[in-house]
Amino acid sequence: MMAEGFWDDRKKAQAIIDELNMEKAVVDDFNNLQKQRESIQETFEMVKDSFDEELLELLNMEYEEYRKHFEDFEIRILLSHPYDKNNAVIEIHPGAGGTESQDWAEMLYRMYTRHAERNHYKVSVLDYQAGDEAGIKSVSFLVQGSMAYGYLKSEKGVHRLVRISPFDSSGRRHTSFASIDVMPEFNDEIEINIAESDLVMETHRASGAGGQHVNKTDSAVRLIHKPTGLVANCQTERSQHANRDQAMKMLKSKIYQRMIEEQEKKLAAIKGEQKLIEWGSQIRSYVFCPYTMVKDHRTSHEEGNVDKVMDGDIDAFIYAYLKSQVQ
Repeated sequence: MMAEGFWDDRKKAQAIIDELNMEKAVVDDFNNLQKQRESIQETFEMVKDSFDEELLELLNMEYEEYRKHFEDFEIRILLSHPYDKNNAVIEIHPGAGGTESQDWAEMLYRMYTRHAERNHYKVSVLDYQAGDEAGIKSVSFLVQGSMAYGYLKSEKGVHRLVRISPFDSSGRRHTSFASIDVMPEFNDEIEINIAESDLVMETHRASGAGGQHVNKTDSAVRLIHKPTGLVANCQTERSQHANRDQAMKMLKSKIYQRMIEEQEKKLAAIKGEQKLIEWGSQIRSYVFCPYTMVKDHRTSHEEGNVDKVMDGDIDAFIYAYLKSQVQ
């Protein structure tokens, strides 16, 4: 930072400072863990020398706190992909099934916004299409915060719901699906040139739930990339120009994500791996009836308290997935 010319490019300088702060945070966490471990060792020696119930209770409390901090630190170290530190763009689309699936998509949207609140992330809606009767037809939103993409990339795939539908007068059990797509937000980090001739731009009036989510203007933008068929929508900004810029960022992220997935498929074919890596594979089931359980099919991690999960407590599922990637 003291070098000559460091501040000439303020955006690049800020990126370096952000990276430095992240590295410092890792070192600080490691040093704090070392201190906690030393404190536990001291308490253990005291319990061993002169047994005391209160000291033993203190030792257990110190250990549980240390174990939780260590797990958080372990996951942070596992997030080593170059773009894990980026913000995340999440898209939710209901499957076939009309109102029931659209309601399920909205439930998942609420789950992720509550998870963001728990982790002190900021959520900005990029595009919101309300359902005809209830729920949502689609939603795109940006999650901003440290390692947002690294944590949330595990949520990509199809999520399955089993419950008694509140929209079925006969009270029958329904199975609904919704797909979650997660991409890292890119600004000027990657060079992807998109020819104007490859783009189709459509404009429309922004829509939302009673104006709660978006501006009610005619500035919403939809970009279609003809060679890949990828689509990006944005309606959160006040001007058509700003919405186009944001939609272009999203489109570049999608194209880059597609490139990564194609490389992963080729590597899997070379290695002879049998695991599913394609977009859209079912990853998790949420059962509300006849029993309550949420199960991740990739890791077999389960949680019996469905309400807790739907309230945004999904860290255990994220941790289990990240750990499975290095075993």
